[in-house]
Amino acid sequence: MNTPQAPEPGATPGVHPLDMALRLIPEHDGSARGVAPAAYWNMVGPYGGITVAQMLQAVLQHPERLGDPLSITVNFAGPVEAGEVRIEAVPVRTNRSTQHWTVSMGQRDAQGAFVVSTTATVITAVRRDTFSVDDLPRPAMPDPMRCERFDTRGAMEWLQRYDMRVVQGAIPKTWDDSGHESLSQLWVRDDPPRPLDFVALSALCDVFYPRVWLRRARRVPAGTVGMTIYFHTDAAQLARQGDKHLLAQASAQAFRNGFFDQTAQLWDSEGVLLATSHQIVYYKE
Repeated sequence: MNTPQAPEPGATPGVHPLDMALRLIPEHDGSARGVAPAAYWNMVGPYGGITVAQMLQAVLQHPERLGDPLSITVNFAGPVEAGEVRIEAVPVRTNRSTQHWTVSMGQRDAQGAFVVSTTATVITAVRRDTFSVDDLPRPAMPDPMRCERFDTRGAMEWLQRYDMRVVQGAIPKTWDDSGHESLSQLWVRDDPPRPLDFVALSALCDVFYPRVWLRRARRVPAGTVGMTIYFHTDAAQLARQGDKHLLAQASAQAFRNGFFDQTAQLWDSEGVLLATSHQIVYYKE
């Protein structure tokens, strides 16, 4: 398969780039049609976080949806090319408080055959008021406006969509195999600022560069194979956050024989844990 080339990043005046990327048109067969967004282009395809957000959006706009997102697991089976994508979200079981979904994304290849690039499972749920507590406190960090903004000039297109202010674990300036701990902490929000919702939060869970780059100070090829996000919040909590910065941190636990894991947490401006995520990532020598 040829390496997809990034299309020109277009924009519609008055419409946020994320909302443009999330425009999915329902089809008669129950699927939805969208576009691999140029505004979120990565090295060889769309930024993984925007693919997650598009697949979650297909569930959120489905007329049979029950409740709010509880979790999403996405498997990046193959590359997403530039152009049109089709997403199918199917509610496979609905219970009193939870609903289980399968989701697939695919495209037509050069011969006209439909090829699946990405699969997912989603759980939505109706949350009920009960005992609630965060056992993982937010790390003490300086105010985001006192932190230097990460310079994305000349970087990949998707990085232009975020205001990142790194506190610890910035991308290495020298690739010298010196090695560092794999922890990164940063303040982040959409750019231009946009009120937080579930789809924006899901995309933000993937803003971290590969942990192997930091752990080794060596820029080896790497890409996410699978990613799971757990949502610990509801729509009302997200609405209170508005467009303020989130505190995000990520670290790895093991690097072994071409794969490593990544665990991440995102807190709101008041210190409430909104989401946690886990990834398995491929890297190549």
